Amino acid sequence: MADSYDYIICGGGTSGCVVAGRLAENPHIRILVIEAGQHHKDLENVHMVGGWASLLDDKTDWNIVTSPMSGVNNRQVKLSRGKFLGGCSGCNGTLCIRGSKQDYDDWGLDGWSGEEFFKYMQKAETFHNKPWFQAADRFHGQSGPLHVEPHDLAPISQLIMDSFVSQGLPLDHDMFTTGETPHGCGHVPRTVYNGLRTTSGDFITNGFHRSNVTIMTDTTVDRVLFKKTPSGLKADGVVVVTANGQQSLYATREVIISSGAYCSPTILMRSGLGPKEELRRNGIECLVDLPGVGQNLLDHLIVFMFYETEKPGLTSDHLVYHDDNYDKTYALWREKKQGFLSKFPFGSFAFARLDDRLKHEPLWKNAPRQPGRDPMGLTPKQPNVEFFTTECYGGPKQFDQFPIDRKHAFSIIAELFSPRSRGSVTLKSKNPLENPVVDCNYLADPLDVLVLSEACRFANEIITKGAGTKDIVKGSWPPHLTHHTYTKREEWIPYVKEHATTCYHAAGTCAMGSDSNPRAVLDNKLRVRGITGLRVADCSVMPTLHGGHTQMPAYGIGEKCADLIKETWTSPMLNLAKL
Repeated sequence: MADSYDYIICGGGTSGCVVAGRLAENPHIRILVIEAGQHHKDLENVHMVGGWASLLDDKTDWNIVTSPMSGVNNRQVKLSRGKFLGGCSGCNGTLCIRGSKQDYDDWGLDGWSGEEFFKYMQKAETFHNKPWFQAADRFHGQSGPLHVEPHDLAPISQLIMDSFVSQGLPLDHDMFTTGETPHGCGHVPRTVYNGLRTTSGDFITNGFHRSNVTIMTDTTVDRVLFKKTPSGLKADGVVVVTANGQQSLYATREVIISSGAYCSPTILMRSGLGPKEELRRNGIECLVDLPGVGQNLLDHLIVFMFYETEKPGLTSDHLVYHDDNYDKTYALWREKKQGFLSKFPFGSFAFARLDDRLKHEPLWKNAPRQPGRDPMGLTPKQPNVEFFTTECYGGPKQFDQFPIDRKHAFSIIAELFSPRSRGSVTLKSKNPLENPVVDCNYLADPLDVLVLSEACRFANEIITKGAGTKDIVKGSWPPHLTHHTYTKREEWIPYVKEHATTCYHAAGTCAMGSDSNPRAVLDNKLRVRGITGLRVADCSVMPTLHGGHTQMPAYGIGEKCADLIKETWTSPMLNLAKL
C-alpha cells in the first residue's frame, strides 16, 4: 500500500535520521521518516556553521519557552530546538563531548555499559585529524557518515588553555573523546569538515541517500495508532497533520518515536500512553498508565561570564562586529568555505572535580551520599562541572551587548553536571500543533546552587588569576557587570540565579529502566512498556544525564536502536516472509 511502510520514524532529528540510515542498509525494507520542519538542503545557516543563531526564534525553531521557575528568579527560559531535517545537529555547538564511561555504567542496564555505548558513539563518526592534535585514535571512528575534526584555536583560547593548566587543570588533548580524565583541559573535536557542518541528515541524504527511505517534511505526528493482537496492543501506524489535514500512515513492523525530550513524551501521551491523571485532564483515553512519561526532565545549566580585553587580535569579534567586516567574513565562507563562519566560536574546554573546593562547605559535608560517591551521586571518575569558552562575544539572544567600536570580549562558561533538580513535560492540550508545557525546575535543589556557584567562582579565578589571561582582562563585559571582582562563593549566587540558562541538553522524559522500576517508560531495548512494535530513540531515553554534551549520545542512541531493531527482525523466517 502507498501509505504502508516497514518502519515509521517519528522525527528526523539527530537520532531519528541515524535509525533510518542504518535500517536502510537492508534494501528490502521500506522506511518513512516524518519531520515536522522543512528539509535542510536549502537552509544555508545549517551548512554554514557560524549561521546557527539565525535558525533560532524562527520557523526553524520549536520555540518552546519554560514556565516561570522559582529557582532562577521566576524567569522563563527559551528552549530552542531545531525544527528541520537533522534537528538540533543542524544548530548545536558541534561539540563531541561523550562524557565518562561511568556515566553509562550508572544506568545499570544490560547492553548500555560505558564500554558498549562508547563504541556506538564511535561507530557514527569518520574522524579527520590535524597535525597538531594528539588524537586517541582507538576511540575514533573511521567509517561513519558523521565527519569530525579538531578545532583550530583563536589566540584567546590558547591563552585560556594556559590559564586552565596554571590553575590545576592539566592538558590532555583528546580527553573529551576518551572519557577518562575527570579533571583537566583539552581540545574538543567538532562535527565540522571542510568548512561545513555535518549533521544527522547526512545519514539519509547526499552520499547516503537510498531509494527505500521516504522523507516526509512539514508533517507533525499527532499520535500512534494501535491494533489488538493476541498478545495485546501493537503499534500499527501514526496519524499525522499536514498542510492538507490529517492522514493515517501504517507500519507493518515498528514505529520509532525520535522527537526529542520535549516532543517524544507528548506523542506518547496523545497516544494514550502516560500518567493516567495527565491524560484524563486532556480528554485522552489511557491505554497504558505510564507515570514516568514526561517526568524526570533533565538538563545542564550553564552560566556565561564575559570579559573585556583591550588587546586586539586575541578574540574574533573584529571579524563580525567591527566596521563592515561581517560582509567580508560572509563572502569568504561563500567563496572558499573558510574563516569565522566555517566553525563554531567555542574555544578551550575543561572538566573539573570540586571535592577539595567544597569540602568545608556545611551543605556539602553534611549531605547524604552513597559509598564512593559525592553528594551529587558522582564517583571520582566523573567531573562535577565543565568549563568552556567563547572566542568572541555571543550566545543565546539575551546576550546582545555586542562589542562594537573596536572593543573585544570573550567568555568562560560554567556548566553543571549531575543536576539533582528534575523537571517535567506535560500537555497544554491534545492539539498536536500546540507546544507542550515545560518546567525545567532549574536550581530547585540547594546542592545544584552550591556546585554551580562554586564553579563560577573557580571559572572567574581561572580568567583573572590564570597565567595566560590575568594580564589581559580589562574587566567584566558588559562594563556595568562586576563579576570579575567577586572572590566569595556567596557573591556568585545572585549572579547564578539571574544568568543561569539552558545548555540545550534535555533528556530523561521517556527513561529506560529495569522491570522493577515503576517510573521506567522503556525497557533496555528501547521498547515502550505494555505495547509491542513501539520504541523511543533520542535523549529522552536516558535515565540520568551524562557529564558531557548530548550530541554524541544522541548519535549513539540512534546507532544502538538500529541494531536492536535489526536483532528483532533477523530471523530467517521473517526475511523469507518479507521476500
